[in-house]
Amino acid sequence: MSVRTSGTTVAADSCPSDGPVRGAPPAGGLRSDEPGAGLGFDPDDLPDGLVVADETGRVICFNAAAARITDIAARDALGHSLEHALPLQDIEGRRWWTLTDPYGGLAIRRGQPERNLLLGSREVLVSARYVRSRPTGPVERLVIALRGTEARRRTELSHAELIATVAHELRSPLTSVKGFTATLLQKWERFTDDQKRLMLETVDADANRVTRLIAELLDISRIDSGRLEVRRQRVDMSAAVRRHVQAQATAGQRPDRFLIRMLEPLPDLWADPDKVDQVLGNLLENAVRHGEGTVTIEVGPSSDTTSAEGTTVTVSDEGPGIPEESMSRVFTRFWRGSKRGGTGLGLYIVKGIVEAHGGTITVGRAPAGGAQFRFSLPVAAPAFMA
Repeated sequence: MSVRTSGTTVAADSCPSDGPVRGAPPAGGLRSDEPGAGLGFDPDDLPDGLVVADETGRVICFNAAAARITDIAARDALGHSLEHALPLQDIEGRRWWTLTDPYGGLAIRRGQPERNLLLGSREVLVSARYVRSRPTGPVERLVIALRGTEARRRTELSHAELIATVAHELRSPLTSVKGFTATLLQKWERFTDDQKRLMLETVDADANRVTRLIAELLDISRIDSGRLEVRRQRVDMSAAVRRHVQAQATAGQRPDRFLIRMLEPLPDLWADPDKVDQVLGNLLENAVRHGEGTVTIEVGPSSDTTSAEGTTVTVSDEGPGIPEESMSRVFTRFWRGSKRGGTGLGLYIVKGIVEAHGGTITVGRAPAGGAQFRFSLPVAAPAFMA
């Protein structure tokens, strides 16, 4: 089947590719005289939408991704004018092709950068390239790339959720700090020493809470951008675990709630001690806050023959555990296993830290029915040898 347009017959395929295109590769692949022309490709294989218009503004290519993104069938676009086939508008409702005038505008223009445009009620990301045979010659091909906005919307939603979470978590401690400091400044003489100490201890605890939240935000930024630095030193995992269990007991937990099992000897471990502390602290706090019964911490050499030599730590509790359908989301941002507080960022950071060390972390069901987190860190090499 073909479509007759202004004396030219255009094949009704989504992207006809018969014949070379002067100044640009044909819609279906590379020119035969170009390096790599033998590779060839089908425009329908492209992940992004591709629309190509000829020198008269008629659509000669409309690939499968473009049809999916715009919800316009290729047969309804091919052979028609660009403005009819792709009636884009800007956010103010102005017709995009009339506004930009790619064929009659300035001859030095090379294209349009990506921007968000409207196609009926649908939003699409559009960029364009003007193909000319010489720098200031007429436009011989208009190549348009289309992308959906779903990925950008998910990113924006994630950022908005992060901002909302931070605002919520900061409001409570900052309100407390402001209230107690203002009260002490105005009525210092009216309080006893014990009352002053209690208020100052509360201010100190809330300030620590704000500091931890800011540290979490910095960690998330570094993890997302791939800039999380690991400063390796020799780490005594046994001593680190015992130190964190003692900290939980000092904070009010019963010492007999924790059971430590050591499978020694352990291989030498070179890791970032501060970040190992962060991982252990998050996992133990998670087990105490969301789990029940005895919290068991097992430390031993990595037993998986498929992984590199290293140390494995398993933290288990006897609580209700994590539902099977939720286990795939445990290490995502804002996942909360219960309504017992928390930002939902801790396990996301834990996974980022473990993977920055070249290790792995998994979640499953403990023998006693609760949640079980297991992470392994490779022996690696010290920072001065890296």
